[in-house]
Amino acid sequence: MKDNENGIDFSLVLASSVHDMKNSIGMLLASLESVIEDSPPTNEIQARRFSTLHYEASRINSELVQLLTIYRMQNDFLPVLIDEYYILDIFEDQIARNNVLMETKGVGMTLECDGDLNWYIDQDLVGSVVHNILVNCIRYTYSTIYMSAKVENEMLCITIADDGKGYPDAMINRPITQIEDAEVSKGGTHLGLYFSDKIAGFHKQNNRNGYIELANGGDLGGGIFKMYLP
Repeated sequence: MKDNENGIDFSLVLASSVHDMKNSIGMLLASLESVIEDSPPTNEIQARRFSTLHYEASRINSELVQLLTIYRMQNDFLPVLIDEYYILDIFEDQIARNNVLMETKGVGMTLECDGDLNWYIDQDLVGSVVHNILVNCIRYTYSTIYMSAKVENEMLCITIADDGKGYPDAMINRPITQIEDAEVSKGGTHLGLYFSDKIAGFHKQNNRNGYIELANGGDLGGGIFKMYLP
């Protein structure tokens, strides 16, 4: 969208602003984590407040990253850099990134991934998906999260599950890419799932595209997110 009178490309201005906000929120998160490490919560009320602050800052940061990535997608200048990476390294990076949030909320983690499992993926984009889903699981789980990676039908399957209430039926039963106006007005665009589905779809091989699936149940009884990459 361009202001013809002034020659201003507002979409570019917004993208630049989002980039600056993302960097500022990133600095805020780093400072908040330092405060929590230097002055750990001494009671449940403080822990809950720290957890809320950290979650909200992480969520805002993730959504800004997603908005910037989607802007780049739509303007055809999102670099997709496919190379061989160890999946366990990606998991451990994202767990470490969210360790303070998990500790303040008292969330446990079970990780199942062969240290030798590697795959051809875009490390940064897949890491962003894992981070986004992990942050939301930490927010909605009761006590524990399960993460795994394995090969199924010649595709890499990344699973992130929790013991919370699970995904709403309406979210599971409709196309991921469908974002309804009514939900936008309520702040429920499910941008993270749209983002995740797009990132999965960038991974292609032998006429097979990556995709995501949502379900409820499993061993933990909560929500189950799966991303399949060829």
